[in-house]
Amino acid sequence: MRVMARAEWSARASSHADTVDALLRDHLDRRRRGVKHPVEDFLFEYYSYRPGQLRRWFPGAGVVLEGASPDEFPGHRDGALDLPAFLARRGDTVRWVRNLLTATASRPAQLGCFGLHEWAMVYRSPETRHAWPLRLGGAATDALVEERGVRCSHFDAFRFFTSPARPLNVLQPTRETQVRNEQPGCLHATMDLYKWAYKLAPLTPAELILDCFRLAREVRVLDMRASPYDFAALGYDPVRIETPEGRAEYAATQRGFAERGQELRARLLEVTTQRSLSGSR
Repeated sequence: MRVMARAEWSARASSHADTVDALLRDHLDRRRRGVKHPVEDFLFEYYSYRPGQLRRWFPGAGVVLEGASPDEFPGHRDGALDLPAFLARRGDTVRWVRNLLTATASRPAQLGCFGLHEWAMVYRSPETRHAWPLRLGGAATDALVEERGVRCSHFDAFRFFTSPARPLNVLQPTRETQVRNEQPGCLHATMDLYKWAYKLAPLTPAELILDCFRLAREVRVLDMRASPYDFAALGYDPVRIETPEGRAEYAATQRGFAERGQELRARLLEVTTQRSLSGSR
């Protein structure tokens, strides 16, 4: 158990909050004005962690915060995370997340989907998920889905496919097959590292949750730039996956995200291993 002086942890908590405030300034300003943003809002609509939660700092297991009160750090006792109590409540979640992350990390990254999951969500549908125009129009969007096919391994993306698009996918993912299907090249599996990080809070150090958030934010931008929507008015140049050049750009960026995701996945696995948990008091 490492003992952290109050001056140190107070400074880290303050710096963490300032960093989050700077990252979210535009989002919070839009929210106050009631302005929607189809790219940025996703991280607070699809994911349940609120800005106020993201800015709160905690060290994770194995650290004693000198002079900390239970009011300052819920779930802590004598300045440290009460790990036995946490595991009594959340042990099943820890084990499930560890199994998913271990299985995903063991597989090679598949880079041939080219973001067509977003196209499958509007395939042959008179309505779209976002009130923005389609770059190629409805007919050309549908034609590209039919020409390229869909190779989506992520259940929480697949469940938003239109009914006509689902048979076109090479897999039929379910919640039950999630551990068997997820692979590190998937943009949504990489974004979901943020979800698994905060689901384990305060076992997960706040800095790791923030690192996962930052990566998810970057991945979301690629996801929408490669989508069928025209977001040029928001400053997002499209990744034209309907062209060979666009597919190459997508795969190269996807590969970089997969590598960074694997690094964060390893850090999250360290949080959930018995070795790191066994040192608790």
